Amino acid sequence: MAAPSASESTEQPALRRRKAAEAATRPPAEGRATAEIKEGTEADTPLQHGSFWLTRIVLLRFIALIYFVAFLVAFHQNKQLIGDRGLLPCRLHLENIKQYFGSKIGMDAISHAPTLLWLLDWSHMDTHLDNIALVGLAISTFILVTGCANMVLMSTLWILYHSLVAVGQIWYSFGWESQLLETGFLGIFLCPVWSLSRIPEKTPPSRIVIWAFRWFIFRIMLGAGLIKIRGDRCWTDLTCMNYHYETQPVPNPLAYYMHRNPVLFHQFETLFNHFIELVVPFFMFLGRRMCLIHGVLQILFQVLLILSGNLSFLNWLTIVPSLACFDDASLTFLFSSKEGSVKHQVSKLQAQESAGDGPPKPYGSYIRQLVNVTLGVLLIYLSIPVILNLLNTRQVMNTSFNPLRIVNTYGAFGSITKERTEVIIQGTSSSDPNNPSAVWEEYEFKCKPGNLTRRPCVISPYHYRLDWLMWFAAFQTYEQNEWIIHLAGKLLANDNATTSLIALNPFLGKKPPRWIKGEHFKYKFSQPWGTHASEGKWWIRKRIGPYFPPVNIPGLKKFFQSRSWPLPLTP
Repeated sequence: MAAPSASESTEQPALRRRKAAEAATRPPAEGRATAEIKEGTEADTPLQHGSFWLTRIVLLRFIALIYFVAFLVAFHQNKQLIGDRGLLPCRLHLENIKQYFGSKIGMDAISHAPTLLWLLDWSHMDTHLDNIALVGLAISTFILVTGCANMVLMSTLWILYHSLVAVGQIWYSFGWESQLLETGFLGIFLCPVWSLSRIPEKTPPSRIVIWAFRWFIFRIMLGAGLIKIRGDRCWTDLTCMNYHYETQPVPNPLAYYMHRNPVLFHQFETLFNHFIELVVPFFMFLGRRMCLIHGVLQILFQVLLILSGNLSFLNWLTIVPSLACFDDASLTFLFSSKEGSVKHQVSKLQAQESAGDGPPKPYGSYIRQLVNVTLGVLLIYLSIPVILNLLNTRQVMNTSFNPLRIVNTYGAFGSITKERTEVIIQGTSSSDPNNPSAVWEEYEFKCKPGNLTRRPCVISPYHYRLDWLMWFAAFQTYEQNEWIIHLAGKLLANDNATTSLIALNPFLGKKPPRWIKGEHFKYKFSQPWGTHASEGKWWIRKRIGPYFPPVNIPGLKKFFQSRSWPLPLTP
């Protein structure tokens, strides 16, 4: 073997030293592989049970969605319903409250109707109502899109909507308004005070708040179940669903077909309803797995109700507290696993917590814990009358026991109407309403049944408040619903604001009608594939009689003046 040359012998020691230096700075092969694997799969690491970072994001976005719909409804309808020239002006409502409490705006008046409108100029109510709705829409849109919120934003939404509910009178008198306020109040405590981070590391979601949401859905469902078996015999003899689809406030197309299901199927539906509302709520106290099953069943149940009816945003809202049954590990499929994603951030936080090397708790975290404990004590205290009501055989539903509506009692369809009646408003240009030759033309509402050939609508989660109240008016009298005479007066003047609430004004572009009357009809679904259905009719109807007699503007003048309603402005 030939010996190396002199030049080779002098280069090899230097080369060996350089390679040794590189080897010293290079991580071991096993370490490199581990680092690469960790970097590539850290975000895919399954999340641990028991944390609620992702749950908070889902909850906040869903709450923001409901707020968005509620403020959208307010923006489109409040001026016509409670505005300066609305059917029930909120200015008159506030003046009556003020007069009742000694003609002054004190704590009694404010607690009776907690609203920002006490602080504003009442001569511009339309502007104030619009501004409240627009600010609510802007904030809720931001939270919905970004998934970011803090206590300031959530408190603002709650105060703004409270301000509308407090002056909304009969238009805002239903259970879902209080339910949204209670949901929004709990949402405040999901958030940090100022930070808009989706994963605010110094403010982890409180288990007290999570359990407050769970207690909330427990009360909603149990209250709904108990009011049914106590309120209407058809819930115990399993016949309520024979009528529900046809007689609910605003049926949709699926309800038309569901109504024709066999009696045995309707009995099964009723039993399933009792199971969901009276048995399933207790699942959440039986460990994580049963709590997850509870959440899944409740959400599926609400989806079924959404598909078969137009119950405003009620069912969408009821999904919200059910989401608190899911922890991060069960919601991981909803989020991206990319580097830097919120799921990745949660994974890192859980890893740090498991290793015990997380950042030390700031002083503010102890204050936050005290706030959460105080919240828990407050909710327990305010739940006492709710629990007593649930245990009472004379249970009431959809009632608030405190002016801020923080903890309320709920229920739905405690009684089922067996027949559907509708008020059909008609107008005529005839000078004599009693003339047999007078031609009466019908007004068509946005969604409630009227025209027999019009397909039932699909609007949920949106809500037409006038249509909903027309359903209640149909099985009451017009004396119990004086606003319907105010509506008649507005239609006599072809009032543009009011007619925006209805789908068809037969006098649009023509002279206003001289007379308006209300007719009372009994409505039934037509038989699918039957004679009426073949004629394109979804409904059949039979006249019951007059609901309110023909009225005109001169005849309504004293009626309007006695109630301080502004006289309709005729064109």
